[in-house]
Amino acid sequence: FLNINVGGKLFHIACRVVARYPITRLGKLATCTDLTKKLQLCDDYSVQKNEYFFDRDPSIFHYIFHFYCSGVLWIMDEMCPSNFVEEIEYWGIHLKYSQRCCRILLEEKQDELSEYLKIQKELEAELEPVDSAQQFEGKCLGKFREAIWNLIENPYSSIPAKIIAVMSSFFVLISIVGMTLSTVEEMKHKTGKKWMEQTEMICAIFFTSEYLMRLISSSSLKNFLRAALNAIDLVAILPFYIQILFENLDEGETLYHEELHKVENVSKLGKVLKLIKLMRIFRILKLARHSTGLRAFGFTMRQCYQQVCCLFLFIAMGVFTFSALMHSVEHDVPGTNFTSIPYAWWWAAVSLSTVGYGDTVPDTVLGRIVAFGCISFGIILNGMPISILYNKFSDYYAKLKEHENES
Repeated sequence: FLNINVGGKLFHIACRVVARYPITRLGKLATCTDLTKKLQLCDDYSVQKNEYFFDRDPSIFHYIFHFYCSGVLWIMDEMCPSNFVEEIEYWGIHLKYSQRCCRILLEEKQDELSEYLKIQKELEAELEPVDSAQQFEGKCLGKFREAIWNLIENPYSSIPAKIIAVMSSFFVLISIVGMTLSTVEEMKHKTGKKWMEQTEMICAIFFTSEYLMRLISSSSLKNFLRAALNAIDLVAILPFYIQILFENLDEGETLYHEELHKVENVSKLGKVLKLIKLMRIFRILKLARHSTGLRAFGFTMRQCYQQVCCLFLFIAMGVFTFSALMHSVEHDVPGTNFTSIPYAWWWAAVSLSTVGYGDTVPDTVLGRIVAFGCISFGIILNGMPISILYNKFSDYYAKLKEHENES
């Protein structure tokens, strides 16, 4: 017999039993005759008790012991897959000796654990500051740049940094409100237009100063330009300067083409200018820099892009299927709006979303049956991903808030 002491628990097993598996650690211990090699296979050896000591987990060795006795490696569901795989690799036992059902469950748990650790690593990278104190060491004006960076980027570093973060969010809201009011007819007169232009200029100056301070104080220009939030900041300030450029070009053009100034809708520069003004709406994304909820939402979308793409695929399949069915049963009805499948796409889209504007409705019984099927499919489809997305969003949001409280 081999007297095996694993973590303080004693096991007795016949040498002929473990010798059936000579490539395992205990199989080598039973078949080896060289005492020096035997001592290399264990952690310690007691001559008086003739015990081989192993500083390993005794709870998992129960399943190793059962394997030598029965020839089958059982895997319990409550065990940590990483720890179990590490233990059986130490004892030299391959997973092929386990039952297929056990292997499938273990592989599933390993995949879940790997995915969880991957998400944890990405979430920690999301929470880590772009520039840490160590990255400023040895750089030109390192202390000064670090102070400026913390003032602009880390609102929890000091009270002035918190004030600047609040001011940034305030200017974003003022900019969005100003852009909204500029479309109101009563605000398009000379006084209102001048007030809006002054407000836009003040906001643009603040955003530009904020972006330049981040750019100058950054320890790595490459990492700064690759950051998504910094790209949002750049998109937020570019429309103001592009608008000024196009307005100057438009004024120069009117010196030679006065008709373009009279008919603004015909002017290509006028249309481009309207599009550039509309881009200012992206400034609201700047709130994500200081909003835990928006950051958690963006992280959730990145992690669940496969489920979201799958949802859009199902929606597209439903739109094409039900629009084709509706056209086939309604196209002969006099005065119908389902004159073609593309014309039925809008009806299928609003029906699948369960909004149902009622601007286009079927007239026949078969058409209403198809509509009922479309609405039912939309209800089931919309309910599928909600629990997955919400659970992940709440988990990420809780971790982000926990990190903020620790900071």
